[in-house]
Amino acid sequence: MAGWKPCILALDRKKNPAVTMAVVVQQETNVADDRSGKHCIIGAGFTGLAMAQALKRHGIPYDQLEADDAIGGNWYHGVYETVHIISSRKTTEYGDFPMPSDWPDFPSAQQMLEYLNRYADHFQLREHLSFNTEVTWIEPAAGDKWEVTLKSGEKRLYGGVLICNGHHWDCRYPSYPGAFTGEVMHSKQYKNPTILKGKRVLVVGAGNSGCDIAVEAARFGVASHISLRRGIWIMPQTIAGIPTVEFLQPWMRGWLQSVSMKLLLRIFVGKMSRYGLQEPDFPIFERHPTINSQLLYYLKHGRITPHRDVTRLEGNRVEFVDGETVEVDLLVYATGFNVSIPFLAPGVIEWKEGYPDTIQGIFPQRHKNLYVVGIGQPRYGAGPLLTVGAEALAQSILVQPKLKRPLGAVLKKLGRKPLESYLMDPHEAMRNARKMARNAGRLPLMERWFFRNDS
Repeated sequence: MAGWKPCILALDRKKNPAVTMAVVVQQETNVADDRSGKHCIIGAGFTGLAMAQALKRHGIPYDQLEADDAIGGNWYHGVYETVHIISSRKTTEYGDFPMPSDWPDFPSAQQMLEYLNRYADHFQLREHLSFNTEVTWIEPAAGDKWEVTLKSGEKRLYGGVLICNGHHWDCRYPSYPGAFTGEVMHSKQYKNPTILKGKRVLVVGAGNSGCDIAVEAARFGVASHISLRRGIWIMPQTIAGIPTVEFLQPWMRGWLQSVSMKLLLRIFVGKMSRYGLQEPDFPIFERHPTINSQLLYYLKHGRITPHRDVTRLEGNRVEFVDGETVEVDLLVYATGFNVSIPFLAPGVIEWKEGYPDTIQGIFPQRHKNLYVVGIGQPRYGAGPLLTVGAEALAQSILVQPKLKRPLGAVLKKLGRKPLESYLMDPHEAMRNARKMARNAGRLPLMERWFFRNDS
């Protein structure tokens, strides 16, 4: 509740002056600090830093609030010690800040964290950044402003809010009949191979984290098993010494990318059934690609045993859809994450199929000055897309005060739609972002024209 209603104060004043004073004092302490000349960026991970740099470059005042005690987001608190990026250095680096040329094609988690810190220092982003500052609530305020409540109880009034809280933290778990009596963990909780030593391990899920953990279980555990609900496309990290994702060039349209990659995989990898896996039953880029050379290596050496989907848990035994069973000590759910914005007041945006229903994945339709950034997942390499997308969003933020309606409503009228899939072709997304940046200045004129018949 933001403030107290006058009728409550009037009632208390008649009953007890001392109570009135207490209420007045409480009212004063709940008054929001007026920072409505600024925008608030929530999060200082890969996305939040790109947005901070764009706002600073365009002279848009902002505060950046980070719940952790350091920058980096998932690269700081969420990844395991031995992880390396699965795309490549060239396709992951920010467009305005290259990684060191002597770094490997697939930098480590430690190098990624160092890179993000270098980025923040190079563009002097720390001067507007507050650590250990967790946001617990956001709600609309008068005048198209936003009231932001911190965990400390402090309230602030901002002119706009950019939600960059990431999506690799709200763990998703499957539900199976029965109960497992061994150890259970989510891939998010996995940090190093120590926990695998001396154990029979089953990884449920064959995304990038799941495959990495299955590989580490093959190296450090007694036995490594992996359960796949369906067939998947597995791409090697390199082909002919070149990072696989770098074969997908900006000039290639989606259909050509699919044809080219299927041909490369047929030549250099072969059918998934040759590795004991189910054949994929969906187009190659319909789901997030799994990029892992070592999984295929260990499958061929019999160090990892593939299984179908899980149907039942009983003690330390797991049963699969084909009737096969296996005994394991550790069950690792590599089953992904829910998209979640728990601090946003209900009803501010609608949700469809687990995602916020926003135009182009960013702009709510009913509210001004609120932006959900970074939920879309490029198939590989987020840095170049974030740089271009942040530029487009910063220009849109500058235009919003000139519009009578929320950017989301205007863009919808112009034919823009919510994302059909949050899995993006980064090159296509960059083309769309550049187009959006070019047209941002024309939006006031377009609004007047397309809404001319509206009351």
